[in-house]
Amino acid sequence: MDEQLNRAPCGFLSLTEDGRIVTINETLLEMLHYPPEQLQGKHIQSILTVPAQMFYQLYFVPLIKMKQKVEEMYISLKTNSGEEIPVMVNALLRKRGGERYSDCVLFPIHNRSEYENELLIAKKEAEAALLAKHKANKELENTLEELKEQQKKLMDLNEQNQKFKIETKKELELARKIQKTSLTDPIETKHIQIQSFHKASRELSGDIYGFYQIDQHRYGIILLDVMGHGISSALITMSLHSLFQRLISYGVNTDIVMKELDQHLHTLFQNNEEARHYCTAIYLLIDTKKQKIEYINAGHPPAFWLDKNGEQHELFSKSVPIGMFEGIEYKTNTVNYSKGDRLLLYTDGVTDLIGPNQLSKLFMKNRESSLSSLKERIIASLEQQKSEKQRSDDQCLILIELK
Repeated sequence: MDEQLNRAPCGFLSLTEDGRIVTINETLLEMLHYPPEQLQGKHIQSILTVPAQMFYQLYFVPLIKMKQKVEEMYISLKTNSGEEIPVMVNALLRKRGGERYSDCVLFPIHNRSEYENELLIAKKEAEAALLAKHKANKELENTLEELKEQQKKLMDLNEQNQKFKIETKKELELARKIQKTSLTDPIETKHIQIQSFHKASRELSGDIYGFYQIDQHRYGIILLDVMGHGISSALITMSLHSLFQRLISYGVNTDIVMKELDQHLHTLFQNNEEARHYCTAIYLLIDTKKQKIEYINAGHPPAFWLDKNGEQHELFSKSVPIGMFEGIEYKTNTVNYSKGDRLLLYTDGVTDLIGPNQLSKLFMKNRESSLSSLKERIIASLEQQKSEKQRSDDQCLILIELK
């Protein structure tokens, strides 16, 4: 590395394709309080905060592979002493010696409040100078000049913040599209019909679902609701999605699916209890040949099961949410169904608006309607109950008809 780049007024590092540091300049080392040999060959996640580690995996890595560059992405670094440093990252994917490396430039983001405090102090000094006529005019001129300089800094910072907001909005929109594409399409066969509805309360959602045909007769349906809203919950849902998609598609037993998801959350937050999230979940394994449903409800609102005779039952929770306590054994429950039975799975964002009793009545009242008509009537009821004074949660539901 040449001396100018090594001592540049910004951080610089190069990463291998798997995220390991091969080059880092002295500016960044001094910023992080690390000696060179301690970071050489280490993974980038060793100098990232916990949220930044997830953001790196879910956004930085896909973007650098897809676009060969990353522009003005906000993340937080962690110094050797544990201090958090917010930075803006620009990165470019380059090929050197037959290998591909991500060259990254990192700019610290200054605290806006510092500039505002300086501006207020300068203003007070200017006012004091005007009132104190006995002070020399030169002192007043100097104070006003300082005020102009602080105003210019604030304007520059506002311009940077506005640009950051625009870029953040673009990143959130990209994340929303990625999350939306992970949701599975409706299923309709001669044995089963599955439809769904998903609406986020913000740009990103903490609700996630998936339903998959495992083989000719077996179908796996899962619905999860991660604690909280927004970016942090959405990052966790996407982390869980790749795991449950693989487990269900392979036809893994219901108790193993829940155990693996639970262990994943404990592993994810094992070094940061303050950031820990838990997740309610319900998983159904339906065998249309045996007309049997195996299910586990981990702290989730009870699913409604309407049999062909018009009697309604509930698949209650018998286990705690995943990620809450370690060493929990999730036990599978089994029920037999008849052709013509229906199931309704939902998150608490649905019942927060229309209530479980009204949802149950809607489900039973429309038992002769098509699944599509039933779904539209539930959505219409949700829209009708919306209120600007009420803070809505993510809304998600799954409708199943067993033929």
